[in-house]
Amino acid sequence: MATLHRIPFHFHGEGHAFSGEFRHPLWSVIPAQASTSLSQIGGHATAQVQNFHHQDFVCFKSADTHVSGKRRRDETFVTHASTVVRGLNILGMVTAERIVCRLTSIHHLKEREGHIIAEDTRFEGLRISGEDVKVILRHDLLVKCKTFDDLKKGIASDAKSGKIAETKDGVAICSLVEKIETKLKGVDVKRHLIEVPNFGKIFLAEIYAEPGTRTLTMLRLELGSPHVADLIAAETRINGQPSPP
Repeated sequence: MATLHRIPFHFHGEGHAFSGEFRHPLWSVIPAQASTSLSQIGGHATAQVQNFHHQDFVCFKSADTHVSGKRRRDETFVTHASTVVRGLNILGMVTAERIVCRLTSIHHLKEREGHIIAEDTRFEGLRISGEDVKVILRHDLLVKCKTFDDLKKGIASDAKSGKIAETKDGVAICSLVEKIETKLKGVDVKRHLIEVPNFGKIFLAEIYAEPGTRTLTMLRLELGSPHVADLIAAETRINGQPSPP
């Protein structure tokens, strides 16, 4: 009788460069750009978009997303997801030369969760309302917090520093933001937020965490006046689990 082949690990990785919905002055949806996902058996996948324009609201010069998953000889499984956006312009108010969003998971079969890190994630040439915005990220947050429980404990102990947004049962919402240097007013590092009058709210390097899973969103915009919209720029998500015995 033939032996049933068993997949030892189910990979998961995905990312996209830009997406959103405008509700005023007109309703329009921006489908996820440069979007791709990883097969559960691993391998790799890529997506690219060049010279994107949506009305006169959003444009970028180029974007690419890459996801990959492979097995190492030591029974360790590595998943990687990255998306890069170049030459971004949102309503002439938010511009960036380059945004890099990267997550990597290293998962040993004996461990319940993989260790997910965000090394080399960064903003380059970010400007908001004509002012330079330098965002200093603390990449060591995910390096030190190997599991979801570690991250929750880190959030609880760091809450007074103003670097963590909130925690809930089964979910942690925080940010990689360490410091925001800009002449703009309306900066709230605790909420990783810059609020611009007559424009909206801009959230930076936001992490949505669940056990074994991390989603990193580099820019999330909630626009309220005169344009009403929800927008995301540069987002990746990874996890992965060993097969049940």
